[in-house]
Amino acid sequence: MASIFRGTDLRTGKMVAIKVPHPEMEMDPVLFDRFHREAEIGQMLDHPGVMKVFADTDRSQLYMVMEWVEGRLLRQILSEHRKLPVERAVKITIGICNALDYIHSRGVVHRDLKPENIMVGANDNIKLIDFGIAGQVGARRLTFAKLSQVMGTPDYISPEQVKGKRGDARSDVYALGVMLYEMLTGKTPFQGPNPFAIMNDRLLNNPIPPREIDPSISPQLQEIIYRAIERDPKNRYATAREFAWDLEHQDQVGVAERPELREWKKRRTPWVRRILFYIMLFMIPIVIFGLLLWFARR
Repeated sequence: MASIFRGTDLRTGKMVAIKVPHPEMEMDPVLFDRFHREAEIGQMLDHPGVMKVFADTDRSQLYMVMEWVEGRLLRQILSEHRKLPVERAVKITIGICNALDYIHSRGVVHRDLKPENIMVGANDNIKLIDFGIAGQVGARRLTFAKLSQVMGTPDYISPEQVKGKRGDARSDVYALGVMLYEMLTGKTPFQGPNPFAIMNDRLLNNPIPPREIDPSISPQLQEIIYRAIERDPKNRYATAREFAWDLEHQDQVGVAERPELREWKKRRTPWVRRILFYIMLFMIPIVIFGLLLWFARR
């Protein structure tokens, strides 16, 4: 939807990134609005873990000027290494937690957190990028025709967003929990042949426990992942700060007796739910007839 160019700010002499939307974006009012929202949110945020967008009202065409960040996308790193050492994965996750804690304190929810939107620089310092579908408290809701644009990427979208609810800070926590799982195991927790199957899998089934894939992952770290990807948001970490605290104090994390650790091999499908639904419909008139017969005999 846009091209990125490297340029030089003539006022400061610093290297910058210039994001120029493709012509078709300017013709699409929804995408046009998305581009403006990304610029507005970027200009109001100022944190070392968030890519800065510079304000510039004197321009002849639509574009966005951002700080130039040396580094690679987390997706590129994972594609190269498949999975990361525990210490590195934890450090990157804590850095993302700190950035999320900042944007959430400013009333901003990213809503599309994924390795493609995390820039990793020197010493594994991170930058959050791409606030195109981010939400602000009190802001009107944008809607999109494409599923991936309205709710984020299927591998990382939270269960409540799958159900059509507006994501909040806990939705970002969920996405980060999925990313930590991926960094440690080399795969995302929920699988499927298409986006709808992937999203449905997270509503019905439990992921393979991380320690089943890599026994070197500690029980405490596995527990932290489960707390981050709880299906019900009220059982999840309420804030990114809580998530980071547990990662920094793993020796103080209690390990719960989770049914997910025992039942992960049980796989449910939408067809099972549908069959049960029809069985229930079939049983309703039988139950009613039985009750009427019982009352008649009395």
